[in-house]
Amino acid sequence: MPHKRGNVRERTFANGKLRVMVMGGLEEVGRNMTMFEYDKEIIIIDMGLQFPEEDMPGIDYIIPNITYLEDKKDWIKGVIITHGHMDHIGAIPHLVPSLNNPPMFMGKLTAGLVKKLAEKYHRQIHLDIAEVNESTKLQLGRNFQVEFFRVNHSIPDGFAVIVRTPVGTVIHTGDFKIDYTPVNDQPADINRIALLGATGVLMLMSDSTDSTHPGYQVSESYIGDEMNKLFDKIDGRIIIGTFASQISRVQKILELAEKHGRKVSLQGRTMNDNVEVAHQIGYLKFNPSILVEDKDLGRYPDNKLIILGTGAQGESSAFLSRVVNKEHRTIELKKGDTVIFSSSVIPGNERTIQNLKDMVVRQGAKVIHYQMMDVHAGGHAKQEDLKLMMRLIKPEYFMPIEGNHYLLQAHADLARGVGIAEEKIYVADNGQVVEFTKGADGKTHGQLTKEKVPADYVMVDGLGVGDVSNIVLRDRRVMAEDGMIVIITTIDNATGEPIGNPDIISRGFVYMKEHKELIEKTRMKVKKIVKEHDPRIPADDDYIKNKIRNDIGQFLFSQTKRRPMVLPVVIKV
Repeated sequence: MPHKRGNVRERTFANGKLRVMVMGGLEEVGRNMTMFEYDKEIIIIDMGLQFPEEDMPGIDYIIPNITYLEDKKDWIKGVIITHGHMDHIGAIPHLVPSLNNPPMFMGKLTAGLVKKLAEKYHRQIHLDIAEVNESTKLQLGRNFQVEFFRVNHSIPDGFAVIVRTPVGTVIHTGDFKIDYTPVNDQPADINRIALLGATGVLMLMSDSTDSTHPGYQVSESYIGDEMNKLFDKIDGRIIIGTFASQISRVQKILELAEKHGRKVSLQGRTMNDNVEVAHQIGYLKFNPSILVEDKDLGRYPDNKLIILGTGAQGESSAFLSRVVNKEHRTIELKKGDTVIFSSSVIPGNERTIQNLKDMVVRQGAKVIHYQMMDVHAGGHAKQEDLKLMMRLIKPEYFMPIEGNHYLLQAHADLARGVGIAEEKIYVADNGQVVEFTKGADGKTHGQLTKEKVPADYVMVDGLGVGDVSNIVLRDRRVMAEDGMIVIITTIDNATGEPIGNPDIISRGFVYMKEHKELIEKTRMKVKKIVKEHDPRIPADDDYIKNKIRNDIGQFLFSQTKRRPMVLPVVIKV
């Protein structure tokens, strides 16, 4: 639908305020979600997930908090998705049904991946998805006119979002890099970006993931050239670990396989799903006969095979980890294999990846990774590209997004360097509200307010969403660190006297056979606690349980300097 820019500029509301709230992605890499609100209308950009930290045992992933939207569901005029990575689409199956299924807008490949994601979900979800491209113009509600411009990333169909509002235009870059020779994608439209800058942009919200890295990001085509040289030299099997979402990398590897006369085995459900979706819509171009099934791997000599799978981050259930742990059905490492880690290290995964590399070389294979030679191009703009984006857009206000606070500050430093005024750079926290209002002088004034809407973690564990609280996590951590001890005591209902000796079960605290003396002392102490009860008063379960919990906790700490979780069970007969 064509937009009428004049209408928006002329229309004013009493105290019309544009409120911008980033619900995830300002204190972490992941969980990206941004909301724009004006006069009881809201649009949302991205709904991603974040992978758990090391101190979150049992958590599958974390999604944005939508408490703020609970009583505003009818305000939502549309959800826009910038590209198909999980940190931008992963929360859709959880959040969209609870928001009354608002209309969604995204590129062709992203739409294919989101539909595939929804199919896997335990409840069948029917999403209202419309595909967009660089010439799409949307009118969402009365107040938002939305357009797109193409950006490059490590997956095709990445778009930056232009949001025109009654107080000015805001541009949200999504994840981007500037790549003049992308694989299977069109280069970013630099002219269009410059023209946008010339028309006046109120605020730029830009990707900070690589803001600490100097220089320019290398092109995906260059990585293909480097891999080509590598393939010339390798005689055995080539095993490549990358992200399943690196569609451009997968394309390059399939092309090289054909050139070098090798067959390709795709490993991992996500890798197979993504290749299927991208191939169906014409974003991956290859001859299907190049792919080989697991059962046929033995029919080809080693120098005619490439095995391409997930797990370069050391994820425990992914293909590479299963191979090195000898848990894979058909593939085992052997001397002569070369394992290429074709992805950068996600912060926090360094130790896991190092262990994985150690296990690969122990089994006789060679390792090649991006620090040894260029076998990976990042998907994010480095410092020079980020500065170029700011110089082209020439925003009045600047807000770094998509990164830890440290990365946001580094990006803010770059903004100062290109001449954006200090007081117009907003480094915010998740949920912190940025407001823009039009003054009597017709100028728009911005403010980073102190108001915060709820943006704390919502954790997904199995089928439970948000039912694992900080208290549950704390209990898990206690059990992981000091273990637990269960004390089962049987008492006479009438007299409150103990019957027999208490039973004790230890898990993760001490091995009972080797600590008989400590267990015996604990048993006698429990018996004493129960015996001290006044026989004239009926036995009070809660009092006895609390006393066992407190006294035994203290006693065990004095003996071992550890605090296991004490779980008392009182049985009355």
